[in-house]
Amino acid sequence: MALLSDSEQQKVAETIQRIEQETDAEVVTVLAAQADDYAYIPLLWAGILALVVPGAINYFPGWWDATTLLLVQWATFVVAALVCRIPAVTTRLIPRAVRHWRAANLARRQFLEQNLHHTEAGTGMLIFVSEAERYVEILVDRGIAERLGDDTWQDIVADFTSHVRQGQTARGFVECIEACGKHLKRELPATHTRNELPNRLVILT
Repeated sequence: MALLSDSEQQKVAETIQRIEQETDAEVVTVLAAQADDYAYIPLLWAGILALVVPGAINYFPGWWDATTLLLVQWATFVVAALVCRIPAVTTRLIPRAVRHWRAANLARRQFLEQNLHHTEAGTGMLIFVSEAERYVEILVDRGIAERLGDDTWQDIVADFTSHVRQGQTARGFVECIEACGKHLKRELPATHTRNELPNRLVILT
């Protein structure tokens, strides 16, 4: 199932098209379901629990023999691995710093894959969201960075992140694009008609 409906995606595309008529910037939006599958996390936690649980119950000598401890260890590993694979559980087991690091890496890869570093005069802008990590980032090429500092986008990113947490990703995209458009129109007004990159929302599932 799509992260956003067709009508929501169309609204995002129309908002990009509208603001690009007033600026030389090229805006691309990317929405990822999650930045990583974190397949190693369930195994890591299962391994830790499989080591800790038998060691803890071994403090009660006479109750367990070696064979029973081994069975308990294997059972703990299997059950813990299955439980930790539940998405809601997995997310809570991953430190925020790790989740944001993975999302930031994906954002930078997308900046390159969407050819935002090859636009005329270096005026590419990426608005990136990873829903599972509740992560939002705006990346810009040199042509924009020379005129607008990173602090320009801080409040916009904070507002968008709040919308993502509330499950209002589509609304967040539209408001973010419009807010960015105001700055871009002022600092990089349109000098000629062009549309180097597609306006559609790129969705990574």
